[in-house]
Amino acid sequence: MQFDLSAVETGTFVFIGTLVFGLLIVGFMMSAAFVAMVMVGVGRFAWFVIAGALLGLVHGINHLWDRLVHHASTVELPGDFQGQPAPSTGTYPRVALRDS
Repeated sequence: MQFDLSAVETGTFVFIGTLVFGLLIVGFMMSAAFVAMVMVGVGRFAWFVIAGALLGLVHGINHLWDRLVHHASTVELPGDFQGQPAPSTGTYPRVALRDS
């Protein structure tokens, strides 16, 4: 059976063409929305990875600094300061600070 397109009215062609064009637009918008969601997900994942790495780096530096300060506080200074009076600067005596 052969179908003769000359028997179809122009309005029917316009209607079918409009539906096809609408489906193409819907397909394009759905694919663009999917790509946008994927890009947002990748960006968010990258943000969490970078923020976690920086936070770990800061915590590591703070931990190492704490260990260094605690180790420095246990070190005994040589006996140069023992038994000697502290030189005065006037009102306040000089103090050798060990933790700063």
